[in-house]
Amino acid sequence: MRYNHDSLHTPKAASASSTIAMASSIPRRDFLSRAGAAAVLGVLGGCALDTRRPSSVSQLVLPPIQIAPDRISAITVCTRPFRAQGPRLEAERLGGKTVIHHYGHGGSGWSLSWGSGYEAMKLALATGDRDFAVIGCGAIGLTTAVLLARTGARVTIYAKDLPPFTRSSWATGVFTPDSRIAMAEYATAEFKKSWNERARYSYRTYQSLLGLADQPVEYLDLYAVRDGQAAPDSNEANEGRRPAFARLESELLADLEPKNRTFPAGTHSLGSHELIRSTTFMFNLSAYTHVLMSDFRSAGGKIEVTEFTSPADFSRLPQKTLVNATGYGARTLLNDESVIPVRGQVARTPPQEGIHYALAYRDSIFVPRRDGFVFQVIGHDDYYGYGIDTTAPDRVEAEHAIQTIQSLFPPA
Repeated sequence: MRYNHDSLHTPKAASASSTIAMASSIPRRDFLSRAGAAAVLGVLGGCALDTRRPSSVSQLVLPPIQIAPDRISAITVCTRPFRAQGPRLEAERLGGKTVIHHYGHGGSGWSLSWGSGYEAMKLALATGDRDFAVIGCGAIGLTTAVLLARTGARVTIYAKDLPPFTRSSWATGVFTPDSRIAMAEYATAEFKKSWNERARYSYRTYQSLLGLADQPVEYLDLYAVRDGQAAPDSNEANEGRRPAFARLESELLADLEPKNRTFPAGTHSLGSHELIRSTTFMFNLSAYTHVLMSDFRSAGGKIEVTEFTSPADFSRLPQKTLVNATGYGARTLLNDESVIPVRGQVARTPPQEGIHYALAYRDSIFVPRRDGFVFQVIGHDDYYGYGIDTTAPDRVEAEHAIQTIQSLFPPA
């Protein structure tokens, strides 16, 4: 959905991705590509709004972040599995097996995992079997396996890599249900209906995970920092050069999300910038993955470490119904060239006490995950990283993301 600038000053809901597009030179992209909506007034996550003197200008105080490139503790790269037509979710007969293909979620794997997994679960149960194999232990595979195991079925995960070494373990960790979910030309009414059902199911499930020990899921305020120059919607910026990506969240999830708020220069602690606040879910992936693994095993699930090089390898499994949740690995495993890599790199630094807000500024973002602060270059449109399959860390890119966010704060 293209951003309506009038919504800055009205009670209409706006997704965090829309909010970020307004920050100077900040595009609608992955991390905040449709991530939550805007926050209500008050005190949230250590951000104080002074309302003691009604006659004075309210002041939002964001505690300064103490960061520098020499604080980098890790740089990780993943390749998100994008398909122009959207995720593949369908059953196929292969070598006497029923294979439920369940992959190709782009940058929306964690965000849609519960709703999409629920649909995959129904397809699997429709076979009448009660013993299932799930191939892959990333966001989609693990969540689908948990859902199947909760029905009382026998479920075994078969995977070469387990968390924290799966590609999805290196995600940014923010609710972005339509981040590179499909190209706009494939976003038919039927597609939108299906996506909306999955996104809503996921959203409600994440609400049920709030408040748990170790806080695997929590609400997060995101501030898009605007320099004064309005950044175009990334689809508009790309117009005439490449196909546009689908925009869905603002249009279809507005009733679920809190409303946004604008903080003009002088009403906050970040200098002469304008801030646009929205609220979304943040996943502390270390704790969240631990919860999923524990739930799966508690429900009787089993895990076997193994590798598949072709669909012919499926025949060696005892189960008759398989869920193929191999993500980007499906490109090689099934020779599926519809799966396109979208490279995403995050730089990690140790967390800082008292920081619980996210920032988007120019071409970079910051997320204060409890398992390590995350910094990422998001580029100027959704094509940043598109078609790039290298997973080699780029130190220059990592330092650029940190220095961009660091520039918002005066030297200590």
